[in-house]
Amino acid sequence: MPERTFLTAEWRDLALINYEIEPEVLLPHVPAGTEIDLWHDRCFVSVVGFRFLRTRLMRVPIPFHANFLEVNLRFYVRREVQGEVRRGVVFVKEIVPRRAIAWVARVVYNENYVALPMRHAVDDASARYEWRLDGAWNGLALAGLGDWRVADPASEAAFITEHYWGYAVQRDGSTLEYQVEHPRWRVAQATEVELACDVGRLYGDEFAQALSREPASAFLADGSAIVVRRGRRLPAGEA
Repeated sequence: MPERTFLTAEWRDLALINYEIEPEVLLPHVPAGTEIDLWHDRCFVSVVGFRFLRTRLMRVPIPFHANFLEVNLRFYVRREVQGEVRRGVVFVKEIVPRRAIAWVARVVYNENYVALPMRHAVDDASARYEWRLDGAWNGLALAGLGDWRVADPASEAAFITEHYWGYAVQRDGSTLEYQVEHPRWRVAQATEVELACDVGRLYGDEFAQALSREPASAFLADGSAIVVRRGRRLPAGEA
């Protein structure tokens, strides 16, 4: 039976830039009880920018904090539970524009949120998300979008967008698991991609090489309403 609802919202205009990375770089970040999820023996990290809209915590709207931006660096893991494969996401770091949002995420899920000034621009042909770090604007941008379509289930785009669990390492080394619900999204592939980011300063030097490469793919996902369920700590025997 699913856990009770913790958060409902809409995730819209998700700009995803995906890079191949050596699995060894990610191993220190892999939560206990999970393993890195590969797509055709390829390991990915993604830089993702999107709009968080109509946010409610435990069904209650939060004044002045319902709509905001987020940019995150994430990678992909999996966990098998009684024959069921749960494919999930682990966040290296998440940027939001408001301290209260970052505080709640750190306290409830121990996610690595930081609050920085942010801005964005999205239209029918492009998307840009920016954040100010040490007085300089960093950002990611997509343009040259192709046709919109639901990703083929066997495609890389489906692998990237269809992970329906989240995993977070807790302060005591245990793992928190939470479920994320949303329908399959339409995606539009991008032909023009930009990531202007002080990677070492923001994410750590270990990610600098991978994020300086040509992206493996980049696309915009239209998004949808989402539900995030309450988290549960994995029992010692499962982690």
